[in-house]
Amino acid sequence: MVKSSRNSGLSYQIQDENHTLISDVPQDLGGTNLGMTPHRLLEAALAACTSITVQMYADRKKINLESVDTEVHTLSEGAQSKLSRKILFRGGLNDEEKNRLLEIANKCPIHRLLISQIEILTEMTSA
Repeated sequence: MVKSSRNSGLSYQIQDENHTLISDVPQDLGGTNLGMTPHRLLEAALAACTSITVQMYADRKKINLESVDTEVHTLSEGAQSKLSRKILFRGGLNDEEKNRLLEIANKCPIHRLLISQIEILTEMTSA
């Protein structure tokens, strides 16, 4: 579970059981730019999940992967939203290993979540 609560203005503290971060919007949108925007947090989730999933697979299979750099950017939003993801594999990898790691990147849990049919169940609670 993740919970958000207002700090001040448009700045929100986001917490889970063990971690805290700040989300905000830039000053030109009325925020104070203290943290990543919600859009950037979504992009960050995909980038982190991609890198972690690929690294875990490579470590388990003893593939010589030093690190994975993943860059995610939202290209468009709407009924047919589009994200761009660029992945750089570092290490002495051959083409077969790179292709397999790319397949694994497409299986990361956040990638699978984002390409699924998502239903959001919303309920109002009282303080």
